[in-house]
Amino acid sequence: MAIAAHHLCKYDHPMLNWDDLKFVLETARHGGTSGAARALGVNHATVARRITSAEDALGTRLFDRLASGYVPTESGLEAVRTAEVMSDLERGLDRQIAARDTTISGTLKVTASELIIERVLARIVGDFVTKHPDIELSLIATNDTLNLARREADVAIRFAKTPPDTLVGRRLFDLKGAVYANHDLLAREGGEEEPLDWVRFAHWPGPPAEIKAARPNLNTRLTVDDMSAAIGAARAGIGATRMACFLGDTDPQLARVPGLPLFTQAPLWILTHADLRRVPRVRAFTEFAAARLKALQPLFEGMSP
Repeated sequence: MAIAAHHLCKYDHPMLNWDDLKFVLETARHGGTSGAARALGVNHATVARRITSAEDALGTRLFDRLASGYVPTESGLEAVRTAEVMSDLERGLDRQIAARDTTISGTLKVTASELIIERVLARIVGDFVTKHPDIELSLIATNDTLNLARREADVAIRFAKTPPDTLVGRRLFDLKGAVYANHDLLAREGGEEEPLDWVRFAHWPGPPAEIKAARPNLNTRLTVDDMSAAIGAARAGIGATRMACFLGDTDPQLARVPGLPLFTQAPLWILTHADLRRVPRVRAFTEFAAARLKALQPLFEGMSP
């Protein structure tokens, strides 16, 4: 695909290849050729060569090559804006064509957090691909919010208070949490008046008020920034910590700390882009996964310890 580039430069130059412009866009986004190379799955020499090709076609320098990275020139910024528009148009066309697909086959990308995949979703996905062998399903395990409009994923299963306006789907249920510790720590537990060894999260303001009210003497032993690390610390007996019930109640090494209440976390959603909701393979997966997850609602709401 090629686009005219006369508006980028006052001279008449050969047509600019869209593939070259993609390299310009990713270099601007990542501030250099190395980040662009990782994003595009090529080496940085290829990125540099494609940028030079774009500059030759446009007859102007698009980046200042500085020690700190590639900095777009004014012409480069205009090229980036054009590339973003073309990228959005390409993605939109891709979604519209995908929406016309009438067969339950083809590729399907599903994203969810690593821990919900490990504890719950992997079994659901396994049953789905057995039922629909013509679907080539990719499971993207990440806590990052992927861009469904750019087809980074087709379906997202996410805990969120409010999903983005561009996505449609179902709110399944509220997630409940509790406080868990390993069995050795619980055997030593002295009750609500005694200090409770605690594993805290660096990015959370602190335990919920209802936990602090019941156990005011929390003794912070460790600070973590990741739920997997918190689970590992609790298993090792470093301290108690709060976590979703579907995690704590399915871990044989952990049990709830007595006398502490459940607390509400974010709801669970199953989401897709509005343009894709009627695609048969997307609809088949969202309906299948939603039904299976709804059947597990007592686990997520802390009703089946």
